[in-house]
Amino acid sequence: MPAAQIRPRTAQDLASCVSALATVQRADRYPVHWPEDPEGWLTPHDMLGAWVAAEGPAVLGHVALTRTDPALANAIGAPAEELAAVARLFVSTTARRRGLAAELLGHAARSAEADGLRPVLEVDSGATAAIGLYERAGWRFVSAMTADWHTANGQLAVVHAYSGPAGH
Repeated sequence: MPAAQIRPRTAQDLASCVSALATVQRADRYPVHWPEDPEGWLTPHDMLGAWVAAEGPAVLGHVALTRTDPALANAIGAPAEELAAVARLFVSTTARRRGLAAELLGHAARSAEADGLRPVLEVDSGATAAIGLYERAGWRFVSAMTADWHTANGQLAVVHAYSGPAGH
């Protein structure tokens, strides 16, 4: 089997991305609530780019960069136009423990920096595996804030804002 390749996501990848996301949602509740339009959820209106980890036609993971919303920019303490948010990062449950999430995260951060933007992200405070990944990769916790969405138990989510490592 060939090694996974990180490449730009194509329209032909979307169905495979949705299938991979479904495995993650069943295992980890990410996203907390399954979107009505999963392909649309993977393609937010403020998207700057999206990449997949793939082996041949099989999509194993996904990451996107988006414009940063005002709440995250405020939490980071920088103008939104100077930032790019890592979003929609996941790896299929069948492809975990291979370093793909770290590769996708690094690729997105380098892409942001290549465009002169500082990579940032927000993560649910209960997502301990994701938080561990970010911190091992050198991302710096900046602050916690209440989100505008609800957790599976109906509470307003608390998210942690992170700033990417310098010179990634």
